[in-house]
Amino acid sequence: MNRIKVGVIGATGYAGLEIVRLLLSHPNVEIAQISSVSYEGKKLSEIYPQLTGIYEKVLTNDAVVVEESQVVFACLPHGHAEPIAKKCFDQGKLFIDMGADFRLSKEEDYKQWYGGQYEEKGLHKAAVYCIPELHRDRLKNAKIIANPGCYPTSISLGLAPVLKAGIADVSTIVIDSKSGATGAGRGLALNTHYTECNEGFSPYKVASHRHTPEIEEVLSGIAKQEVTVTFVPHLLAVNRGIVSTMYVNVPPDATEETIRGLYEEFYKNERFVKLLPAGAAANLKNVKYSNYCHISLHLDNRTHRLIVVCTIDNMVKGAAGQAIQNMNIALGLEEAAGLTMVPPAF
Repeated sequence: MNRIKVGVIGATGYAGLEIVRLLLSHPNVEIAQISSVSYEGKKLSEIYPQLTGIYEKVLTNDAVVVEESQVVFACLPHGHAEPIAKKCFDQGKLFIDMGADFRLSKEEDYKQWYGGQYEEKGLHKAAVYCIPELHRDRLKNAKIIANPGCYPTSISLGLAPVLKAGIADVSTIVIDSKSGATGAGRGLALNTHYTECNEGFSPYKVASHRHTPEIEEVLSGIAKQEVTVTFVPHLLAVNRGIVSTMYVNVPPDATEETIRGLYEEFYKNERFVKLLPAGAAANLKNVKYSNYCHISLHLDNRTHRLIVVCTIDNMVKGAAGQAIQNMNIALGLEEAAGLTMVPPAF
């Protein structure tokens, strides 16, 4: 079987590097080209020495990546994906956007939260947003895939079963999420400097984070009604991982056993989503470097409030791993190909 030629644009960012790392173990693909605006002409191993003697590819430019690849992953800031997506679309190549340019269906939401507009409106109609466990049926014949954000992934997987069942009071959803510093990207920022981040713990972008409209759009689609949430993200002084804790009111007669049954049924055939035993609490250390999602359920009988804790690795299930999972589905490959690594114990 001929290997599929894959290219990575923006390969020196955290998400781009993670895609390269995972693709090097993928049985069905080869990395045809990688690019970087800042480091063109250098080897990727010069930027990331852990690749020395393992992967010595020289970084090129976007045009070469598109020309020599059948699948293109674009790891770029918002506002930069459309021109590359158009080139790929016109040439019948699969384009997977790791940024936010194709995540929102409404242009007015993109204008409000990202300050841009859709120049290629036809591309946005063709784009498919996909969290595999919730939307994989959309990927048939897809040519542009909007890879979800890390926070929306953890939140949507955590809440989907109760929203689908219609037992969640959608007017009461409060979301408290914590992310490792890699979620901010590789660029320098004051709040992720070591001395600012180490031994600190703080919310940021309270009630104003750009993932909010994406979260609400996905949850509304699952619930079949308008969902508005209170979302507060926090910066954890760790490299990677997300812990999302969701609070939602449920009917007084809902029991933890009944709710647990909903989750078991919803995820019974999902390889990467694991429901933890009763009494256990999800911990980000148990999903690090993997494509797995851990969910724990906690029912407060005094307040009739369900507390759902969902953990993922923000760089794998929240970014590169999920993108490869989407690629596998879209190309008819085994869905877990290249993603079967077991989380380390420490």
